Amino acid sequence: MKKFRISILAAIAITGLVFTGCSNDDDAPAPVNEEEVITTLTVTLVPTTGSTVTLTSRDLDGDGPDAPVFDISGNLAANTTYTGSVVVLNETETPAENITLEVVEEDLEHQFFFVAGGNLDITTNGFNLDSDGNILGTTFNVTTGAASTGTYTVTLIHEPMKPNTSVADAGGETDIEVTFDVTIQ
Repeated sequence: MKKFRISILAAIAITGLVFTGCSNDDDAPAPVNEEEVITTLTVTLVPTTGSTVTLTSRDLDGDGPDAPVFDISGNLAANTTYTGSVVVLNETETPAENITLEVVEEDLEHQFFFVAGGNLDITTNGFNLDSDGNILGTTFNVTTGAASTGTYTVTLIHEPMKPNTSVADAGGETDIEVTFDVTIQ
C-alpha cells in the first residue's frame, strides 16, 4: 500500500509540474516596426513664377564619420510664394527606397516641422493633413519676405503628440533633422 501511495503522489507531482511548466505564451510576437533608414532629405520649392529651388541633404553613412553633403540649387526670391514638398529616401538600397510613401501611409504616426532661424524672413504654412485632420507636412506653402539669410530646419518626428503647436511640444522621436543655410534675395 505504501508503494501505491508513493506512486500516486509521484504521478500527481509530475502532472503538476507538467501543467505549471507549460504556459500559454505561444502567442505570436508583436510585429516589430523597424525604424526607417533615412539617408537623404530633399525639399523642393516651386514658385508661382521663377526658378524652382531644391534643398538636399545626403548622408549615406548615417551616424558614420562622414558629414552630410548639402546641395542648395539657388537662393529664394524675396516676396514670393512657393509650393513645397519634402521627400525622404533610403539610398543605401538599390533602387533607393522612398520613405515618404511610408510616412504618408502611416500619417497618424508622423509629422514634418519647418523652423526658420537667424534673420530668415520666411513663413511656412498650408500643410497637407493626416487622416485625422492634423498636420502631416509632406506638402506645404512657403512665403518669403525681405532679402535675408538664416537657417531653415526640417524635422520629421515619429509618433508625435497631435495636435501640437510646434516641434518643441510634439514629443515623439526624431527620424531626421536637417538644417539648411538659406538666402533670400
